[in-house]
Amino acid sequence: MKTDGTFDEEEIEAARILFARQASFLMGAVSVDGLPPADMPEVAFAGRSNVGKSSLINALVGHKKLARASNEPGRTREVNFFVLDDMIRLVDLPGYGWARASKVTTKKFQNLGRDYLRGRVNLKRAYLLIDARHGLKDVDKEPMDAFDKAAVSYQIILTKADKMKPAEVAALVAKTQAAIIKRPAAFPRVLATSSEKGTGIPDLRAEIAATCEIVPRNEPDTEAQD
Repeated sequence: MKTDGTFDEEEIEAARILFARQASFLMGAVSVDGLPPADMPEVAFAGRSNVGKSSLINALVGHKKLARASNEPGRTREVNFFVLDDMIRLVDLPGYGWARASKVTTKKFQNLGRDYLRGRVNLKRAYLLIDARHGLKDVDKEPMDAFDKAAVSYQIILTKADKMKPAEVAALVAKTQAAIIKRPAAFPRVLATSSEKGTGIPDLRAEIAATCEIVPRNEPDTEAQD
């Protein structure tokens, strides 16, 4: 790792190789009783409905259809688990901030996400996705408060950064880092990404590998699968 906390070329390449390995859908849990055993490092992805969680997961593993993206915000109402090379689980949490679902239904699946965060001992980090075009909103304060209260390490990931000019993205990254500096559980580095263009994806892979303390296996490289 470089002195500024970013990753060097060797670490980026090791993470690329790791994420090029087999990834598959494991299960969707509708209650904490149905969660898989806490026997493997996990990272979770949270964010407003339609922020691009499924697209980001697909970009990380090089699959277009692993996580099912939908044009209907709020469709994810389970905690969905994906397994990468039997070494890491990627966890897609129910979205928040979507008003079209009933209040009872919305509360039910959002509480499921909170219950997962509070009781998952093998959760290494949560990634809170924020649409770069809108930045942090009041609705995003609730999950950040929940992360801080539960002492769950989380990192802000800006999505859809390709929709903005580079100077605007840089300014937003700086503004977002300043906004979270006093939050106890917030990781200090903010990443800007684009699932469509691949911007920031190599760095996020390296972040996940380092957070989960994954040592690359000495196996032949396998390029992205069909």
